[in-house]
Amino acid sequence: MKRILFFLLAANLAVTSNSQSILDQAKKRFGKNNSNITEEEAGSGVKEALNNGINSAVSFLNKPDAFFKNDLYKVLLPPDAKKMEKTLRDIGMGKMADDAIEAINRGAEDAVGYATPIFVDAIKQMTVTDALKLVTGGKNSITEFFRSKTSAKLKEAFMPVINESLERTNATKYYGDAVARYNKVPLVKKMNPDLADHVAEKTLFALFDRIGVEEANIRSNPAARTSDLLKKVFGTK
Repeated sequence: MKRILFFLLAANLAVTSNSQSILDQAKKRFGKNNSNITEEEAGSGVKEALNNGINSAVSFLNKPDAFFKNDLYKVLLPPDAKKMEKTLRDIGMGKMADDAIEAINRGAEDAVGYATPIFVDAIKQMTVTDALKLVTGGKNSITEFFRSKTSAKLKEAFMPVINESLERTNATKYYGDAVARYNKVPLVKKMNPDLADHVAEKTLFALFDRIGVEEANIRSNPAARTSDLLKKVFGTK
């Protein structure tokens, strides 16, 4: 029994020591102004940075043309539909493809408006230890960690929103009409790629990209640290 208690105590000390080591690195990186930062503050600061990032991302993307007229975020037809698009344009049905693409982007612009609670819920799941390790990372380390740990779950939770937005903007109808017209062309291989999955991937890419922009801004620009906690955790060296 004593041996078991000894090992439990040793394990607890090791975890505490590791957390303290990470915390010491954060203090050393940010200098004396941050020498009194606690684990809880560091973890909360990382989560606040992520929350600010998602709010900034949603504000940037949830408006007309944020996707449709942005070369980086514009959602084109799925790769499997490229042949369909070319065929439609070749037979004078280019407007049908154009209408589908615009409606799809309107769907993405609409969907991001419902992303905040989905992302916030995922942020809450981040442990203090995980968050603490990211304080001293590179300009996008928080975003990339969050992306790697939550992408699959976020996509799963986001899919109903994507489907509803594609229906609401008539993207499903326009895309379905284009597929139906293409499938009537003689000798073509019939197709119907998963539109919602494609749009979800592109929408999440845009959201994470904008979160990364905000994280980099918080790390490098003192004016972007809009709370005492952010100033303390990400203060200048």
